[in-house]
Amino acid sequence: MKTNNGKILLVGYGNPGRTDDGLGPRLADYIENLGIKGVDTDSDYQLTVEHAHDISGYKTVIFADADTSCRPPFYLKQLEPGRATVSFSSHSVSPGCVLALQKELFGTVTESWLLGIRGYDFDEFCEHLTEKAQTNLAAAASHLENCLSDGVITEFHPTEKLGVM
Repeated sequence: MKTNNGKILLVGYGNPGRTDDGLGPRLADYIENLGIKGVDTDSDYQLTVEHAHDISGYKTVIFADADTSCRPPFYLKQLEPGRATVSFSSHSVSPGCVLALQKELFGTVTESWLLGIRGYDFDEFCEHLTEKAQTNLAAAASHLENCLSDGVITEFHPTEKLGVM
């Protein structure tokens, strides 16, 4: 059984060329530029089965993506492995499925979190965020930066008040 190395991995995923769909990669870029010790980042257009291997060497993984239906500004919640069933569509691998594949294939279990940032426009082909999505990204980045700097990840639900907006 492979042992985890105690580090944290932030996986920001989404398509930066589809307006607010790029929220996950933008968050990963922001956190990477902070250079927080023990925190690695990865950006991708979507989650794939290969991510099960990537996360198997980490103690904690945070999956960050745009969300079209959550309340603003964002949520951060702990995840459990889902079913390890993968269809032949490249868009069907969920964070829960990645966790289940990790456990099944590599015998490791990583503490896992899902961070969803409220986005609004996904139809345009351009690399900018809407103003409201930028505000939501700033709030998510602030909360996550505090969590990572303190070494304690805490859930956040949009009904709570957040000091930075």
